[in-house]
Amino acid sequence: MSNHELPRTELTRVKRLDEKQVFDRDALNALLDEAIFGHVAVVREGKPLVLPVGIGRDGNHLLIHGSTGSGIFREIADGRDVCVAVTLLDGLVYARSAFESSMHYRSAVIIGTATVIEGDQKLAALATLTNHMMPGRWDEVRETTKKELAATMVLSIPLDVASVKVSAGPVDEFEDDGDDRSIWAGILPLRVVAGAPVPSEMTPEGTPVSPSVIAQTQRLV
Repeated sequence: MSNHELPRTELTRVKRLDEKQVFDRDALNALLDEAIFGHVAVVREGKPLVLPVGIGRDGNHLLIHGSTGSGIFREIADGRDVCVAVTLLDGLVYARSAFESSMHYRSAVIIGTATVIEGDQKLAALATLTNHMMPGRWDEVRETTKKELAATMVLSIPLDVASVKVSAGPVDEFEDDGDDRSIWAGILPLRVVAGAPVPSEMTPEGTPVSPSVIAQTQRLV
């Protein structure tokens, strides 16, 4: 197995529609670099729990962050197994039956244990997370205070055990399927777009919109 290929394990094997599974690590990285949030799942007090989190990739690790006062984050940090799901919805597939209708998507499931990031690496990780969600913003804002750092927990999850699934195929239709061709079938592409920036109430009138906001707005047109 090359460094560009995800490991093929029973744990990560896609059992339903396995032809959609992708083993290219670059596909995983591209998905994580485009997505800005995911869902982390843990078992807490014997019950499953799913938590939405902001994400950012740092090499072969996925970064997430939350409050040091969060009981859930403290439990994630204790070395237990966690599962992170990240999905990008690219479109809706309109078939001529509800059964065949589906979605275009790219998704990843990552399994591992989280490590707490401390010291100078913590500040660097927060810069990575900030610039992932708001490219260029870290250099525009004031420095993070010691109190803010103390209140924030940053966790790193290795991308060693992961599966990627991509659904991007055409509508299922065949010459002799008997379906009524007067019913429209096709793909409705979907994407995230940015609206006009809205200033906060305490931002003085006439204050220029920050370059990071302009750049993100132009990217999401």
